[in-house]
Amino acid sequence: MCKILAVRLGNKEFKQWVDNELNGYASGNDLPRYRVLHTESYGDFSGPFGSGLRNVPIPPSCLPKELRDLVTTSYLTGPISSYASLIHTEDRDNAQESWPADMVAYYGNKIYRDMNCLAAWKVISYNALTALVDTIRTRVLNFALEIEGEAPDAGEASRNFPPLPQEKVSRVFNTYISGNVQNVATGSSNVSQNGSFMVTTGDFGSLGTYLSSLGVNPNDISDLDAAIQKDKGAHGKASVGVRVQEWIGKMIGKAASGSWSVSTSVAGTVLGKALSKYFGLE
Repeated sequence: MCKILAVRLGNKEFKQWVDNELNGYASGNDLPRYRVLHTESYGDFSGPFGSGLRNVPIPPSCLPKELRDLVTTSYLTGPISSYASLIHTEDRDNAQESWPADMVAYYGNKIYRDMNCLAAWKVISYNALTALVDTIRTRVLNFALEIEGEAPDAGEASRNFPPLPQEKVSRVFNTYISGNVQNVATGSSNVSQNGSFMVTTGDFGSLGTYLSSLGVNPNDISDLDAAIQKDKGAHGKASVGVRVQEWIGKMIGKAASGSWSVSTSVAGTVLGKALSKYFGLE
């Protein structure tokens, strides 16, 4: 339906975006920010005398700086249908993206002492994929509703007679789809456009204050603090671990149900930016 609307509107920007989402992006350089995810890597290792480790975290510091982005970031270039299919399962398992075989072979014996890496992969959380699909759906819905408000018969218009001037369609496109998703905070006056910069790396107080300004319940902020501490205990350092990812998923669920007064797309973006700032990832 988006493809049909793109043809009716005759807007090249919207049509290109629809094509990219349906067919996949040519490279990671062209990806929207919502398709770039922070990830953690895990691996299986073998050691002497039949010893081994399975599904253990791999610290990025084991690799040269120029390669760390490869193991801490996933660039989701595939068609959106491929990610939607992963979340439409009862198991709700996390997805995996394998390391390049050459990197495993070359650096496999440099990660754990006296251990050789048999396989390594990046973990893409189920909640992150759910947020990705939801973000795209929300952007499309907001775009379509805005276009409908300007031209109610836009979806039925002839391709030879665009229902709206191209500059107006481009404005709506840049506001609701390609622009900063924080600008899509329809009906939520508490969202700060530059709020993530109020967060200081490693300072949970500043993070809690910012989340409170977004209307996040104090109990939820306390739950986040506990999740960070549990992930820190599991990995030895503060990071976006499994429990923090689960907390993000819970908050996006609250946004979807209306118990948190922001849209789901805004929820995913502002939480991601604030936590990235707190963990020193941006």
